[in-house]
Amino acid sequence: MAAKQKILIVDDDNNIAELIALYLTKECYDTCIVNDGEQALREFEHFRPDLILLDLMLPGMDGYQVCREIRHTSDVPIIMLSAKGETFDKVLGLELGADDYMVKPFSPRELMLRIAVILKRGPVLDAMRPQYIKRNGISIDLTARRVTVDGQAVNLTPKEFDLLALLAGHPDVVFSRKKILDVVWGGELPEDTRTLDTHIKQVRHAIAPYSDRIVTLRGVGYRFEKE
Repeated sequence: MAAKQKILIVDDDNNIAELIALYLTKECYDTCIVNDGEQALREFEHFRPDLILLDLMLPGMDGYQVCREIRHTSDVPIIMLSAKGETFDKVLGLELGADDYMVKPFSPRELMLRIAVILKRGPVLDAMRPQYIKRNGISIDLTARRVTVDGQAVNLTPKEFDLLALLAGHPDVVFSRKKILDVVWGGELPEDTRTLDTHIKQVRHAIAPYSDRIVTLRGVGYRFEKE
């Protein structure tokens, strides 16, 4: 029998956390509940979860800070949970490296479906792509998730890395905004979101002097030019 996938639930409202854990247990997940940010970081190291459900409004260290700390060392999937439904809050969470963002109150069944999709998506994408990409002076190590430009390491957020890997991994292919959002963000953002534009700008800055390799096709999408 395969080992159960483990999910770390981080929420200062224990009633909500226990309700989520109940649904997850019914779906055959192993769960662990913590109620603050510092405890979340400690349990992350000990529990080694396959996915984290992360509330934003935590005592002391908030969910944004927890996400940022975890992203320094891990690409474990993170779903942010929050009563904050403003676009700014969602964009900030996604830009910090969250894989999804759900606004409270939410349907437990929808949460279960999103968890299943995210956990299923990663290995499939990894199996379909090469482990190393080299374009001009840009080198992308897909296994270690490292990028160098002319031999110098550059820092990218998880989504910026995924965006660059998608475009550079398919040179001269035009990707529509919708396709990029589907692949990199799991189709959870609307096509008119500015998040994609912000990420493109950041990636171009990171890969200078090869920023012009990412070409904007207005009204269509983006393409990475091989030469």
